[in-house]
Amino acid sequence: MAIDEKLVQAVWEKARGMPDRDQTEWRRDQCGAWLHRFQYNNGKSEYGWKILNVVAGGDDELENLQPFHWDNTFDIEQGRPRCRTSADRAGITPGQYVDQPRNTSA
Repeated sequence: MAIDEKLVQAVWEKARGMPDRDQTEWRRDQCGAWLHRFQYNNGKSEYGWKILNVVAGGDDELENLQPFHWDNTFDIEQGRPRCRTSADRAGITPGQYVDQPRNTSA
């Protein structure tokens, strides 16, 4: 898949923005894991993310691509994400915002 910066940004914008975070830097994937914009393609970062094609037989075009945390993937056959990492909300009450985004592995 040929990926240029314009496509990376367009896929980034498909991730869920959170009202308590700068959406140009922080978003969450379909599993709820925190992603940091500048950690694209960094598998060693807690917030590293990648771009996956989620359509069986689909071309690598924007409508078929989604952002996922480095540890998460998408099961095309089942049509749903496979989540190994999500946001860690331990000790956070409903409606409370986190001071620093953090993830946890399932």
